[in-house]
Amino acid sequence: MTDKPLIEITDLEVTYWGRSLMGIGGKPFHAVRGANLSIRAGETLGLVGESGSGKSSIANAVLGLVTASGGSIRFGDAELTAMRTRYPPAIRSQIQAVFQDPYSSLNPSMTVEAIVTEPLHVHTSMDRAARRARAIELLKLVSLSEEHLDRHPHQFSGGQRQRIAIAAALALQPKLIVLDEPVSALDVSTQNQIINLLYERRAEFGIAYLMIAHDLALVHHISDRIAVMYLGHIVEEGPSDRVYHAPAHPYTRALLDAVPLLDPAAQRRRRAARKFAPAPDAPRLSATGCPYQNRCPHVMPRCRAEMPPAFAIAGGGTAACFLHAPDAGPAPETARLSGQPACKEPAAP
Repeated sequence: MTDKPLIEITDLEVTYWGRSLMGIGGKPFHAVRGANLSIRAGETLGLVGESGSGKSSIANAVLGLVTASGGSIRFGDAELTAMRTRYPPAIRSQIQAVFQDPYSSLNPSMTVEAIVTEPLHVHTSMDRAARRARAIELLKLVSLSEEHLDRHPHQFSGGQRQRIAIAAALALQPKLIVLDEPVSALDVSTQNQIINLLYERRAEFGIAYLMIAHDLALVHHISDRIAVMYLGHIVEEGPSDRVYHAPAHPYTRALLDAVPLLDPAAQRRRRAARKFAPAPDAPRLSATGCPYQNRCPHVMPRCRAEMPPAFAIAGGGTAACFLHAPDAGPAPETARLSGQPACKEPAAP
């Protein structure tokens, strides 16, 4: 991996406009607010958060499926947000995607050979025999075989379909693959197979991944760095091990406390602690201040008045939380939040 980012996202804004009853004057919905992310060649960035946090909007902006309303997305030397039409072939061939649902992401009328070789047909001058030979190579990379080429998607399981989608994404040897919840529709054992497959192919070809998911434990397994989103904001970012074992933002801690514990006694203690904890408020964005203020157990007056900047965290990365401001003081909650391994002690989100 090099120090220069392969893709750099700066102050990204994505806004959707609703429709009023008369078709005019719809209100804006700000799905992404000032996001800053970067991914180096051969690196995996895991982007996590609950549904509606803006993860897929960032992915779609990178893929050119939605138009950014502000900010910058640089891919190598190209400014993607300046391209108001479809990306040129040179860009499209280098950025591929694997989507969430393997049952709807593949064209049911196409054979596996047609699906896997379509990128080669569009972007290369290879003849049909060469494309078929390449398809066989690609299927072998995802643990499928030549006999699968003439079948249709309905003849495969969900895990096999996702393998076919990965093979198609690898066809042009891209520099970046956007993985939008690639295993959430699969059972646990199949999830592990697909994650291990992605990890092996990344090591073999030096591909960078933008991994969109809501499961922090799964993302930790494959990612070099993790970014956590809440209501359109990046609230924490840093090395995977640091974010997972020593979360610096209360929302990251809440996500990790939702992961079931392997120790039944610890799980029972955590469940008992939650019975006496106040119920968290519903996610909603306040007009001013921290986006997490309505659910945070550590909220302070300044959290309601100011938007916290990204503070540097020991161990690497940043957290947008005033608990880590230089003048915050050694509050007991702050020490516990940033110093203990996640999911070790019961805590209420």
